Amino acid sequence: MALDSITPEGEWMKSHVLLLGRILEDVSIQCRTSTTNDMKYVVSRVEDEGLSFLTITLSNFGKDFERCLDRGSVDSTLFQGFRRSGSLPAFLQGLTSQVFDKEDGVLVDNPSIEAIQAVRQVSYLFKKLELGCTDSRVKKAFTDFVNCDREVGVRSFALSESKHAWADFQRMANTLFLGVLSRVDGDVYHGEAIKVGNTDYTGIIPKHGPGATADRIKANAKYDIRVWTERLEEYFPAMDFLYPSVSHFLEDETGPIYLEPGDELPVRVVQVPKTLKSPRIIAIEPTYRQYVQQGLCEAIVNGIEKDDFLHQIIGFTDQEINRTMACHGSASLDLATLDLSEASDRVSKQHVSRLLGSYPNLLKGVMACRGEKADVPGHGIISLNKYASMGSALTFPLEAMVFTTVVFLGIEKALKTQLDNKSIKGFVGKVRVYGDDIIVPVETVSCVIAELETYGFVVNASKSFWTGKFRESCGGDFYDGYDVSVVKAKHEIPTTRKHVQEIRSTVSLRNQLYFAGYWRTADYLDKLLARLIPMPTIHPDSPGLGRHTYLDYEVQRVCPHLQRPLVKAAVEVSKSPHSPVSGVGALLKWFLKRGDEPFADVNHLERAGRPEVLDIKLRWVTPY
Repeated sequence: MALDSITPEGEWMKSHVLLLGRILEDVSIQCRTSTTNDMKYVVSRVEDEGLSFLTITLSNFGKDFERCLDRGSVDSTLFQGFRRSGSLPAFLQGLTSQVFDKEDGVLVDNPSIEAIQAVRQVSYLFKKLELGCTDSRVKKAFTDFVNCDREVGVRSFALSESKHAWADFQRMANTLFLGVLSRVDGDVYHGEAIKVGNTDYTGIIPKHGPGATADRIKANAKYDIRVWTERLEEYFPAMDFLYPSVSHFLEDETGPIYLEPGDELPVRVVQVPKTLKSPRIIAIEPTYRQYVQQGLCEAIVNGIEKDDFLHQIIGFTDQEINRTMACHGSASLDLATLDLSEASDRVSKQHVSRLLGSYPNLLKGVMACRGEKADVPGHGIISLNKYASMGSALTFPLEAMVFTTVVFLGIEKALKTQLDNKSIKGFVGKVRVYGDDIIVPVETVSCVIAELETYGFVVNASKSFWTGKFRESCGGDFYDGYDVSVVKAKHEIPTTRKHVQEIRSTVSLRNQLYFAGYWRTADYLDKLLARLIPMPTIHPDSPGLGRHTYLDYEVQRVCPHLQRPLVKAAVEVSKSPHSPVSGVGALLKWFLKRGDEPFADVNHLERAGRPEVLDIKLRWVTPY
């Protein structure tokens, strides 16, 4: 295939087109069809539209393809912007014709699993490419954030008129979470890290997260904060939370500064690169609120994960259960996979108030560490109707419990009977919630969707499936029991060794493509990366960057001291920023440490936080 005619803007874009060309070569062999014209079409569209064709237009093609799988046929409303040949788009027709009939567009009796995966791989290769958006797209994203919050307020007001809806919501929440939330409520009431008689209440142990904060305090400096709020003080006293002991609190002559509600910092709303189509909008919390949020989050998540029933229904760390259920549902057709749009931004204060309405201490606690205002670029400081955006440590567990509650209300409507503890436990293996990835029985899906919409949530129709044989959940994609997941590029292809993150990401991309069977593509990346770093054959456990294969690892020399094999490989090198802490702050850090093991980094009192600079060095390392 001649590729010399490719002349898009810059060599870096040409590399991305060439990469897609190698993917097309691999799928043409796997599916025994020609993709020569498809490559020419890609080159033409990229020359006209730039990178947006690879990241946005092809992604939309993939979404339409999945919608056709779900519907069982291709119709005229899909694949807009692509020329037709018969009932199918001319682009990738050598592949799509192995799935749908070219004449009438109906799904064939035995569609090619390889072709389904190939179409998705071509479509989604650059879907997750992290790139900065245009100013207009960033501005629109902030406006959408504000409009979404305004809509949450309107829906909350409308729901407040329905006492029946909220009574049902609170009843179901108590049925599901009574044991866990009662225990955490006791933790908040009894204080920090204490035992009361023979109870299991252990208090809330605060925790500093690794991320940015609205007050721009970083790393070890967080252990020296002396700013607290009047709202936090009632349930999380500064004496217990900011100091290692009462004596240290009493010895602090200046004492903590207590902020009135009107003086608290608003959450700082920012955008981070996500895709060329739209940035990711997150809200950064002040240190003092994030500190308490992390402790409450840990108490709630640990309670759910240790519960014999709830850990089978709600997930926080293990996505494999969702993927297994989605695979089963694609073959048995008895499980539906649902996805929500703007999920965390649509969980309102009212949702959380009703969820925790029977647990007054916990409710006041999660509200005390909630940001009530947000500083949104271009819109100033606004009052928030949502509980919190992504950025609050409590967003993920609270949204999971809210969604689970609404899902079971929908199941009740479908079954036309009220569920109790015993009947709810019968849904283990049939219902699963991981963030906004939801799995429910197919026969209940219409009622579940209706109930989600009643409570103000929006089901993403393009990523929800239940009528055909396609299912997706938590990064796993399946058709008729077969895994048709694809490999996605996360970062741009590097052009210099200074592009450390891009090199690491591209090496990972190369290895994923190799094990997915795209060997020509992996070979192309091998040659490209070899211009920047050595690419020895190594085992995945090796500390170096290199090629993973089905073959044995490479040996270039033997260590004269330890008599073990070595290879010359690129190794990522980073150093945490200088962030000294001593005295009271250092003691507090020790008391807040989880587990009995010592700190992994012996210099943690001198350096801490996320590395500000990454570098690559060539070193002799073990290949395994």
